Amino acid sequence: MSDGNPATAANPWAEVNLRREAEKRGVDPARIIFAEGMPVEQHLARQHLADLFLDTFNVNAHTTASDALWGGLPVLTRMGEGFAARVAGSLLHAVGLPELATESSDAYEAMALELATDRAKITYLKERLATNRLTTLLFDTDAFVRHIEAGYEAAYDRFFNGEAPADIEISA
Repeated sequence: MSDGNPATAANPWAEVNLRREAEKRGVDPARIIFAEGMPVEQHLARQHLADLFLDTFNVNAHTTASDALWGGLPVLTRMGEGFAARVAGSLLHAVGLPELATESSDAYEAMALELATDRAKITYLKERLATNRLTTLLFDTDAFVRHIEAGYEAAYDRFFNGEAPADIEISA
């Protein structure tokens, strides 16, 4: 964890700005903990210590959100219109937690406040995630391989049958 000294931080400007904005809003800046970089295995292992991953907008977390979900950390996101603003929402739907994919800033903020003050709801979401991560399609590599191979075969068949390119849908 960062020692709180912006001079030794990975992004000193972000730390200073976040602490200043927290203080302006009545949050003790000392409550903000900046985690240092570390090997992936250790980084993933520490994620279960957090309660909630607050995603960014207008560019959502991609692999970082997937890593958080795999590590048992629920992700709260705001979905937008473009691909980059919909990735985390897609991950949440695939892991069976669609209620954490909000559609507006107001809904995002309301859900963040609710989860910050409702320990039982966070516990429930973490338990659901623990079950879902091993039973839903998001982390089912075998199903992914079967589906992508079926898509490749369908595209190959279309091409060699003289058909024009088109969307290919593979059923789960």
